[in-house]
Amino acid sequence: MTSLATADVRPATREDIPALADIVWAWEQEVAWKPAGPSAAEIARMINEAFDARNIYVAGNPPQGYLSFDPQTLKIGGLYVRSRGQGAGKALMDAVKSGRDFIWLHTHVPNADAQRFYAREGFVACGVVPCDGDAPDELRMEWRA
Repeated sequence: MTSLATADVRPATREDIPALADIVWAWEQEVAWKPAGPSAAEIARMINEAFDARNIYVAGNPPQGYLSFDPQTLKIGGLYVRSRGQGAGKALMDAVKSGRDFIWLHTHVPNADAQRFYAREGFVACGVVPCDGDAPDELRMEWRA
């Protein structure tokens, strides 16, 4: 697969939701530190419910990754890619940063790969947010232009 560029990013459609849910579900199956999550069908339902309140960006066709952004709070709610190191995450991040001067997110404390990626993108760790139940704590990270 060739490296994706910001030009390969587009707004998601509801028709993309099953593919986006599959990307999340596949990632959850790969991660040993994360407790078992919902099925791909349940993830699709959650994406569908949040769809109208979020800016959801898709990289590639078929989708190789997506980013969910809340324009009200300026929070990235999720960034998932099918294959890391292929440019989808960078293209998605460039698209959401465009025209903005502040963005924030939470990432799971054990997710060192994501933290390295966000640090390369200029995000700075701001503190740990405790989580309830079996979920690992999260790290708040912020980016400023």
